Amino acid sequence: MRLLISGLLVSGIGFILSSCAQQTQLFPFFLPWDDSSPSFTNISAWHHKPAGKFGHIKVGKDGHLYAGNSRIRFFGVNLCFGAAFPQKSDAEKIATRMAKFGINIVRFHHMDSGTFPDGIRARNRADTRGLDPEALDRLDYLISQLKKNGIYVNLNLLVSRPFNRNDGLPAEIEQLDWKLRHSVGFFYEPLIQLQKEYARELLTHKNPYTGMTYAQDPCVAFVEINNENGLIHTWLGGGIDGLPEVFLKELQRQWNDYLKKKYKTTDNLKKAWKVKEEPLGEELLRNADFSQGLDNWVLEQHGDTKAITDFSTDVPSSLSGKVLNIKVEKGSDVRWFVQFHQPGLNLKAGKPYTVTFWAKSEKPREITLVVSQAHEPWENLGFSTAVRLNENWQKFSYTFQLREGDSDARLCFTSLAQEGAVFSLAGLSLRPGGVAGLKEGEKLEDGSVPIFFRSRFGERTPEAQNDWLMFLWEKEDNYWQTIYKYLKNELGVKALVMGTIVGCSTPNLMAKLDCVDTHSYWQHPIFPSRPWDPEDWLVPNRTMVNEKGGTIPGLALKRVLGKPHSVTEYNHPAPNTYCSEAFLLLSAYAGLQDWDAIYAFAYSHRRDDWDERKIPNFFDIDQHPTKMVTLIPSVALFVRGDVKPAKEEVVVAIDKNKEIEVLKRSWSWVLVDAGFLGVPGEASLIHRVAIAVGGKKVPAKALTPDKLKIEGNRFVSDTGELVWDLSNQGQGLVTINTPKSKALIGYAGGKSVQLGGVVIEPKESLQNGWCSITLTAMEGELEGKGPAEILITATGYAQNTDMQWKNPEKSSVGRDWGRAPSLVEGIPARIILPYPAEKVEAWALDEKGMRKQRIEVERDEKGKAVISIGPQWQTLWYEVSCK
Repeated sequence: MRLLISGLLVSGIGFILSSCAQQTQLFPFFLPWDDSSPSFTNISAWHHKPAGKFGHIKVGKDGHLYAGNSRIRFFGVNLCFGAAFPQKSDAEKIATRMAKFGINIVRFHHMDSGTFPDGIRARNRADTRGLDPEALDRLDYLISQLKKNGIYVNLNLLVSRPFNRNDGLPAEIEQLDWKLRHSVGFFYEPLIQLQKEYARELLTHKNPYTGMTYAQDPCVAFVEINNENGLIHTWLGGGIDGLPEVFLKELQRQWNDYLKKKYKTTDNLKKAWKVKEEPLGEELLRNADFSQGLDNWVLEQHGDTKAITDFSTDVPSSLSGKVLNIKVEKGSDVRWFVQFHQPGLNLKAGKPYTVTFWAKSEKPREITLVVSQAHEPWENLGFSTAVRLNENWQKFSYTFQLREGDSDARLCFTSLAQEGAVFSLAGLSLRPGGVAGLKEGEKLEDGSVPIFFRSRFGERTPEAQNDWLMFLWEKEDNYWQTIYKYLKNELGVKALVMGTIVGCSTPNLMAKLDCVDTHSYWQHPIFPSRPWDPEDWLVPNRTMVNEKGGTIPGLALKRVLGKPHSVTEYNHPAPNTYCSEAFLLLSAYAGLQDWDAIYAFAYSHRRDDWDERKIPNFFDIDQHPTKMVTLIPSVALFVRGDVKPAKEEVVVAIDKNKEIEVLKRSWSWVLVDAGFLGVPGEASLIHRVAIAVGGKKVPAKALTPDKLKIEGNRFVSDTGELVWDLSNQGQGLVTINTPKSKALIGYAGGKSVQLGGVVIEPKESLQNGWCSITLTAMEGELEGKGPAEILITATGYAQNTDMQWKNPEKSSVGRDWGRAPSLVEGIPARIILPYPAEKVEAWALDEKGMRKQRIEVERDEKGKAVISIGPQWQTLWYEVSCK
C-alpha cells in the first residue's frame, strides 16, 4: 500500500509539473466584451440593415431561406436565461459586438425558465403565468438594437417553464421534472391552453422601440414551439411509463377512443391485432443462477477500464443460486466500454421472449439491457431498454419480439463503465413465450385497453405495436398543428414556425411546419452522479477530427428534402482544449450540405457578467478566445458561401408508415433519420444528404444508398474543396481549399500542406501538432491573381489562468475554472503565399483586431512571400495585405 501511495504521489507531482510547464508556453488573450471598433476583423458590413429591411424571411421554391429576392443564410448564437435581459447600455454594446463577428441572428432560449431578472416571467407570483414589465422592456430594447445592427431574432415559446399546481393543473404535475411536464402537454388540454396564453402575451406585445408586435416585426425570423421534446420521444425514453395516474388515465381514455373509432368492438380489435398467447417455454440461458461462477458469461472491457467480479449469497427471497457483483474500478465516459453478456443464443424474429432478473446498484444508476448480435457488426436485433437501478433489489421483467433473428445472439447488460459503480445481478432468466396482444379483461367497450408502456411493449403483437405508435404519431401531429395554426391564424405570426428538433420528433412530423431543425454537441458534458452537478462532471477531451465526421453525419442524415434546414444548437463544450475546431468544421460542412442556418450554443447564459475575460462555463462563447476568433472565418465559409454545395445528393424516401416501422427499432433522441434506410454517415462528408417525406418522390438524378461507393479513410467532397483525412490513425486532418478560404484543422504539425497556391507548414504544438489555421480573403481571393486582404487565424490550446485540471486526461475541472485572463497557445507556422514577397505586408493584431506589430515578410527560393507566425507575436490573428 505504501508503494502504491508513493507511486500516486509521484504521478500527481509529475502531472502538476507538466501542467505548470505547459502554462508557461501560454499567453493571456481575451476579446473585449464591448468592442465594436472598425478594425480589420469587423465584418458587420456584411449584414443588411436593419434586419427585416426586405420584409419577412420567406421560404423560396427551392426550399431555402430568402430575404426579399436574395438567398440568406444565418450564423447565430443563443442568449439564455437572464442574458436575454441586459441593461440597456449593455444591450447596445452586445448588439454591435455581435455584428462585428458576423452574427446575424439571435435565438432567445430559456426565457421562460424563471422570474425576472433571470427570466421573463412576472415576479412575486406562485404560478408561472404573466410576463414581467421590466423584463419585457429590456428584451424590447435589446431586440431593437439587434434589429438596428442587421441581426434577426428567433423566439422560443416553451423551453424550461416549470408548470405547477398554481397554474390550475393537478398537483401531481409537480412530481415530474420540468421537461416531462412539457411532454404531458402533447395530450393534456389545460397545458396546451397555458402554452397558447404565453404565446399570445409575448407575440402580440408591442415593442415600443420598434413600434411593432413580435408577430408583425420582420426582424423576427423564426418562432419555435417546444424545445427538444416530442410525445414519441418521451415514450421511447420511458417517460410515459412513470406518469402520475391522473395523466395516464387521460392518455388511456384518448387511446381507447382512437381504437373504438378504428375497430368499433373488442372482437374486431382481437382479429386486427392477431391476438395470441404463448406460455413460457424452457430456460435459454446457461448458468442463469451463477451457481457455476462465470461459466457461459463474458465480462467485456475496453480501453483502460477495469471491472472485477465476485459472488455473494444475499439473493432476494424466493431465489436460489448466487448474486453476481460487478465492481467498476476504472470507468469511462464511453459507457459501453464495460458490458456483461451471454453469447451463443439462438433467437428467432417475430417470436415473443420474456427476460426476467433482479438487480441493484450501490446508488441510483442507469444501465441498458439489449439483445444484439454476438458477432460483427454487433447490431441490435430489436430490443433495448434503459434499466434504472437503486440501492434496493428490484425485479425486472420484459417481454419482447425481435426484428431480426440470429443463431449467435447475446443478452447484454451494457453502459456499465461508471467509475465506482457496484452492480448486483441475480435470478436471471430468458424464456420463449409470454402474452402477446390483448390480455384478459382488456376491452374496448369499457375503455380498459391500457396504454403500452415502453418497458412492456414487447408483450404486444406487431399489429398492436403499429397501432400504438400510429396513435402517438397522430396525437403528436395534432399538437404541433394546433399550436402552429393558433400562431398563424389567430395571432397573425408572420415569422417562420418550427416545432422541435428532428431527433425528438420525426422528419415527416416536422416537415409539416415551415422549417426543420436539429441540434448536436461534440462531447457534451456527462454527469455521473446527478444532472448538472457543478463538481462531478466530465467533458471528454477529444478532437472531432479523429472521427468519421463526428457530429456532422447525425445532423446531415436528418435533413428533409425541400425544407430549410437549421442547426439551432451546436458546440464543442469547454474545457475541451481542441474546441477551436467547432464552428469551422460545422460551417464548412454546412456549406457543403447547403443548409440554411447554424447557431452556436450559446453566446451567454450569464446575467450582467459580460466582462469575464475568461472561459466562463461549458457553453458560453462570448468570452472564449479561440471560439470567438474563429467565428469570422466560419461566417465566411458558410454565410458568405465560400464552400460550395455538393454536386450530388443522396436521397431516401420515408413516409408516415415507414416512420412507424423505423420507430420500433429506434430510441429517444434519434427516432428516425436517413441512416435507418441505409445511408452511411460518411456520405455526408462527400455529398448532400436528404430525406424525401410525405410521399415525395426521390429525384431521378439523386444517388441512392446502393449506388454509393465509399472506401478507405480519406473522404473528399465531390466539389474537391473539403477533405477529411483519417489515413493516419489518431492523426486526423481536415482541410478546406476554396478561392476565398483556406484552412487546416487537426494534426498538421511537421507537415507541409498545399492548398491551391497557399502552403501552410505548422510546427509542433502543445497537443502533438494539433492546430487550427485559417486564411480568409476579406477582399479579393487567395490564388495570387489580384490584390487581396487576408485574415489569418491560428488557434490551439486554451484554458484559464490557474484552471485546476482534475486528471491528466483534462476532462474536468470541477468548480475550479480558474481566473482571468484566459490563456492561449500561439501556433507556430510558416505560411507561403502566391505573391512576390515585396508586394506583401503583414501585422500581428491585438485583441480588437487592430494592428499592433509589423511582421517581417520573408521570401522563399522562388521569391514568394513567407510569413512566420507563432507565440512571439502574442496573438491569435494576423492581417496580411497583398498588392
